Amino acid sequence: MDYQNIIFEKEVDIAVVTFNRPKALNALNMEVLAEISDCLDRIAVDEDIRAIILTGAGDKAFVAGADIKFMSTLSPLGAKKFAAQGQEVLFKLETLPIPIIACVNGFALGGGNEIAMACDFIYAAEKAQFGQPEINLGVIPGFGGTQRLSRLVGKGLAKELCLTGEMINARRALEIGLVNKVFPLETLLEETKKTARVMAQKGRVSIRAAKKVIDSGYDVDLRNALAMEADAFGLCFASEDQKEGMAAFIEKRKPVFKGKL
Repeated sequence: MDYQNIIFEKEVDIAVVTFNRPKALNALNMEVLAEISDCLDRIAVDEDIRAIILTGAGDKAFVAGADIKFMSTLSPLGAKKFAAQGQEVLFKLETLPIPIIACVNGFALGGGNEIAMACDFIYAAEKAQFGQPEINLGVIPGFGGTQRLSRLVGKGLAKELCLTGEMINARRALEIGLVNKVFPLETLLEETKKTARVMAQKGRVSIRAAKKVIDSGYDVDLRNALAMEADAFGLCFASEDQKEGMAAFIEKRKPVFKGKL
């Protein structure tokens, strides 16, 4: 597929995916969702890609939400289909076995905030703004905002944001645990790439195992979640990277992980 609304770039073992509708503040519509879905399928089968960064084109927005002109034409069944499509794309994003960082350079509102929350964590520019303003349009979040937000920041804060439609700045997002780190806009992408490169150099089996166990165990009782962890811990010992990592520690040298599955 030729992309008209996103940019896909590969930098050795990192993929950078950029929402590219700056005149529309990178707003989402069916075409954008289809392109992102195709891009994620492409990344999933590329053995060279070990980490992903999502960001937005221009200096104003990561993704400022769904395209309201497009949404205003939807029937109830069309709206449900749009929400379901968005949710499926974000499930696909969330369940990729490699690390994904949202590099939020500006507005992350509505669907933009929902996309960022489906990533493993968020780095933000000082000027970034976050929110779920759908209530101001007479609707509610449809791409997972009511669910992922409450899991990340708690029910009280999620209700406050979803029921008021108010935006919060990057510093407030950092305070409540929505964002991991905040940087000046001019250094944001490079700082995000630094972290992506660190993760890309780790053992592939252990990276996948850690991400899977954290996600799968989050809503499970502690005893069963710990059993998942023990199983995944044991499976790591079947990997070449485990042998290399422990040998390097014993030999007091830096490990060279080959990332074989």
